[in-house]
Amino acid sequence: QVQLVESGGGLVQAGDSLRLSCAASGRTFNYYVMGWFRQAPGKEREFVAAISPSGLGRYYEDSVKGRFTISRDNAKNTVYLQVNSLKPEDTAVYYCAARVGISKDPTEYKDWGQGTQVTVSS
Repeated sequence: QVQLVESGGGLVQAGDSLRLSCAASGRTFNYYVMGWFRQAPGKEREFVAAISPSGLGRYYEDSVKGRFTISRDNAKNTVYLQVNSLKPEDTAVYYCAARVGISKDPTEYKDWGQGTQVTVSS
């Protein structure tokens, strides 16, 4: 099991940027695929991005390609999500999650953080 703590969310205006962080503790961090998901009010949790243990494989949901960048620092046990050109529809609670093997299905992730709120005003 790995423990995850997200940070970096906030209230911003459309077009602004944020860097979300997710610090991990527990078992060997560089063994895990790390994913970012988001959940808006009244909607299901959806995939945003994922990164392979080495960092070489990166996967994005279509609506965030070119605006969001996932990265990881295995020496710091941390995964990041750089979110640029934010839109009001990006408003959600953003969660990081860990699993062995790539997946875009949130039900296949067992370890989750508590989430960080991102609110984008128009």
